[in-house]
Amino acid sequence: MRWQHETEPQTTVQELMTDGPSPTEALPPPPSPRTARRRLAFVMLAGVLAIVGVLAAGYHVATRPVTLRIAVGPANSDDLKVVQALAQAFNNQPHGQVRLRPTQTDGALASAKLLGDGKADLAIIRGDLDVPKNALAVATLRKNVAVLWVPPAAKGKGKKAAPAITKITQLAGRRVGVVGRTEANVNLLKVILQQYGVDPAKVEIIQFPVTEAVEAIRNQKAEAYLAAGPVNSKITSDAIAASMRDGGTPKFLAIDSAEAIAQNHPAYEASEIPAGTFGGAPAKPEEEVKTISFSHHIVARKGVSESTIAVFTRQLFAIRQTLKNEYPLAAKIETPDTDKDATIPVHPGAAAFVDGEEKTFFERYSDFIWWGLMGLSAMGSAGAWFAGYLKKDERIASSSQRDRLLDMLAAARNCDSTEELDQMQLEADGILRHTLESFEHGAIEEGSLTAFNIALEQFHNAVADRKALLMSMPQNLQRASAQFRAAGA
Repeated sequence: MRWQHETEPQTTVQELMTDGPSPTEALPPPPSPRTARRRLAFVMLAGVLAIVGVLAAGYHVATRPVTLRIAVGPANSDDLKVVQALAQAFNNQPHGQVRLRPTQTDGALASAKLLGDGKADLAIIRGDLDVPKNALAVATLRKNVAVLWVPPAAKGKGKKAAPAITKITQLAGRRVGVVGRTEANVNLLKVILQQYGVDPAKVEIIQFPVTEAVEAIRNQKAEAYLAAGPVNSKITSDAIAASMRDGGTPKFLAIDSAEAIAQNHPAYEASEIPAGTFGGAPAKPEEEVKTISFSHHIVARKGVSESTIAVFTRQLFAIRQTLKNEYPLAAKIETPDTDKDATIPVHPGAAAFVDGEEKTFFERYSDFIWWGLMGLSAMGSAGAWFAGYLKKDERIASSSQRDRLLDMLAAARNCDSTEELDQMQLEADGILRHTLESFEHGAIEEGSLTAFNIALEQFHNAVADRKALLMSMPQNLQRASAQFRAAGA
């Protein structure tokens, strides 16, 4: 019986640990925190790059120059020359926010059509023509006056002179020459004739291109003439000079019903031609002449942003003074009519400039800045949550290893082998290393680390006490103790 008892297999520590894994049995290696750290670093780097990219893109969009297409014509006209000079000045500004790209057309009517079709952002149009529905006033480029005059009677023998024309009602049955090939000037003459009860069908209207007007007037192609342009227009002055003959002076026909015409046709205004406007001796005209006027407008397409037009208007009025010496018409540029009953409604951007209510950079983009800050805050919260989520595995592993350390603490107090105690200490060292790495990465808090240190200290004390006890006991007594506990189990 003694032989059988001595040959029975000794009960090991593994058999004593029925409630958990063996103290000498290593746990599966915990997941390395490097993987989570790399993922977190990647996410944070991607977030930073995204924020920098958004800020850079926003700054680029907000500060890059905007090129506006402006339709103007016809060729060789004063309007085209002024716009080309403006475009060059705009484009030469080192920090200008708006650039101009002129698009040449056949005239104001064609320019208005391009704007109406959305093929131009700006256009130079005549106020007495049909204004596109999507056109909003930005500035008045110039004001034009209608000039009606009759050349002095030709002197010659054997030639019966026609009755002198001294007023508009006497134009019936006469030939009237219109300077310029645009139909708008013919319509202007018809409006004047109708106001005075003259049937336009009874007037022979002849149009002369600007380049042929002087020669046609010298050759007496008509009995009266109409020109429309700025008060100091060289074209009108040359046409009047061409009609001078035999020392006589032309007769300027006053449009006394200018107020009535303006009342019936809002595109026109009552105006005057000052005495001596066209020079000479004697002065031409000798006294002030009543007439009607209309404007050439710079209009913008309704879809162009308020901030862009505000910047364009500011640059326009800053540049016009530098161009007035070379292009006197540039000095005639005026602010638009901001009244609610204006013939052409003003663009909000131009109105903001005129009224001194132009928005600053922060006022224009305050909503974007606010939403951007909200987005960054949300991104930060999401990043913090995601970082915590990535550390979830580390927290679970640390909690499991702490429980494992407590199990080894209980096992160490009953262990009968110093070899097994050494193995448990090695495992405890690994748990300590992993716990410190998790604390460094923020997976566990300082309070949890303190609790772990207490458990680790108790474990080391238990191992030291148990080793001291085993070293003081003889080997046969150790075996007996182990067999006794096995039998009791």
